[in-house]
Amino acid sequence: MSKVSIIEVKTAGQLKQFVKFPMDLYKNNPYYVPSFIKDEMKIWDAKENPAFHYSESKQFLAIKDSKVVGRIAVIINHKEEKELDIKKVRFGWIDFTDDTEVSKALIQTAIDYAKEQNINKIEGPMGFTNLDKAGMLTMGFDKLATMIGIYNHAYYPKHLENLGLTKEKEWVEYEMNFPKVLPEKVEKFSGLIAQKYKLSVLKFKSKEEILPYVEPMFKLLDETYKHLSTYTPISDEQIKTYKEKYFPFIDKNYVICVVDENKQLVSFAITMPSYSKALQKSKGKLFPFGWWHFLQAGKKNDRANFYLIGIHPEYQRRGVTAIIFKEIFVRFTSMGINFAETNPELEENKSVQLLWQDYNPVNHKRRRTYSLMIDDQYYMINR
Repeated sequence: MSKVSIIEVKTAGQLKQFVKFPMDLYKNNPYYVPSFIKDEMKIWDAKENPAFHYSESKQFLAIKDSKVVGRIAVIINHKEEKELDIKKVRFGWIDFTDDTEVSKALIQTAIDYAKEQNINKIEGPMGFTNLDKAGMLTMGFDKLATMIGIYNHAYYPKHLENLGLTKEKEWVEYEMNFPKVLPEKVEKFSGLIAQKYKLSVLKFKSKEEILPYVEPMFKLLDETYKHLSTYTPISDEQIKTYKEKYFPFIDKNYVICVVDENKQLVSFAITMPSYSKALQKSKGKLFPFGWWHFLQAGKKNDRANFYLIGIHPEYQRRGVTAIIFKEIFVRFTSMGINFAETNPELEENKSVQLLWQDYNPVNHKRRRTYSLMIDDQYYMINR
């Protein structure tokens, strides 16, 4: 039997192998959605990714019979350690063939790195920050992936569990068949709440009019989720990066902003037409023809994805979401949207999950991170 060897990514050519490996692994898989190769390459460039200001990382390839059979990245987020007193090695970008020797070698690589750093815990799959993709799919392998969700084969979690890793955090995702008629209580309640708190929905005439509200949206995101035990504030550099990365895909009709009488942002929701099929057709490249598929997806689509939603703590549990959902209903109906899918939500975050209760949500996907406390038994896992 051929031995699995692990090599650290050092060259541009190896990095490209690292980025493109899942595209080969999932070739012809109808549910996998590739990322843009160019964007994935930038993630590992310290000049392009502001997370490197407070993080360090290494990437590795698993080789067997002269072929790439797996990959993994290891990350230490020092901001997380400093602000939340959480010391761990994050592992992510983990993909592998259905070969226990490969998955074992990759996890051992994460363990070895943690031992070198005097850290006794690993957890993944995770990215650098809260806004990066996280969570290994454990349910919904026969569902089309989204632009911001990790897709993986059903054997992945089984491999990690057999290696002794256990559930750390769990996320749920919901799919909704958007109603043809707005629920009466949402219709009535939205008007009462708007009048009571003197709130209104901004009407953007162009995408450029959204720009002044981008930073307030991220600040509001911090206020919305700061109570979660794993949340770290978003830096100004990160805001700039995410704005540059995702703003080109934003459609003004899919952005809802609710402001008070002083035009201060109190709530927002960012949705997008589903770009999953467009990404599949583009095969990880926007040019020369990928842009065309995205343009078509934006013009004609019956499916939308929720990406971000923020509500100022002072307005939480005051019914402000009724205003957002009435506006979403009006816009989705006019654009022919019949289905909507949420982004991954922490299982414990019941307040966010309650947002969808009037729309008969179906929990169609689950994902989790796995962790391992390292002792001598696990440190010797691959020896």
